Amino acid sequence: MNKSRTHTPLFAWLVDHSRLTFIVMSISFISFGVISINLTSYVAANANYIATYRWMALVDGGLEQFLELWLKAFAALGSYLLFKLCEHALIERIAHYSHDDHHQAPTAETGVDNPDRSE
Repeated sequence: MNKSRTHTPLFAWLVDHSRLTFIVMSISFISFGVISINLTSYVAANANYIATYRWMALVDGGLEQFLELWLKAFAALGSYLLFKLCEHALIERIAHYSHDDHHQAPTAETGVDNPDRSE
């Protein structure tokens, strides 16, 4: 595994702006919950409706509802992935950045402008 890989600009921004990242993470968590509540039961009911009434169910809007449910499922997946990205950025921030490191300019010898820090 290559440990020297760089992160995307979005991930770097999320790491640098931890308060906004936490807000985005909270919003994505809530939207995932709202979108996905009862989603599996709706998909099962729609599939049962289509399986029972076949062509008549498709013509009567069953196919449209099926596609809308899958669109909601993908929106829920997107919300979950955004939540996990924000979570990973916050963990990266906590694990690799101290408060002093973030606000001080780096030097050539130590990487930070803090003479008390030894590496």
